[in-house]
Amino acid sequence: MPNKTMKGLQTEVDEWVQAVGGGYWSPHANLARIAEEVGELARLINHVYGPKPKKPTEAAQALGEELADILFAVICLANSEQIDLEESFAGVLAKVWHRDRDRYRRKGPAGPQAEDA
Repeated sequence: MPNKTMKGLQTEVDEWVQAVGGGYWSPHANLARIAEEVGELARLINHVYGPKPKKPTEAAQALGEELADILFAVICLANSEQIDLEESFAGVLAKVWHRDRDRYRRKGPAGPQAEDA
């Protein structure tokens, strides 16, 4: 799969929703979908890293797929509200880069490291 921009992903999702998906759900329904998908991610994280083992009858899940399900639902909400996620995400990055520029100490070439508590 070629490297896609967020704008490209939004266009691809929009084309599918318009052609096959029957249009976008309401913002409330999209938010509920996002919450459901985050819940599935939380369940998987708990199975992999937490104390709750997966039932033998439960299907295997992939972390990347669960994250992508969330991204798809977020793109649907953004598209339904005519939000350019590429533009919005650039603003978030600028905010975080500025706000947190001195928050973490750098330790060598590996990048930022959290300060000791």
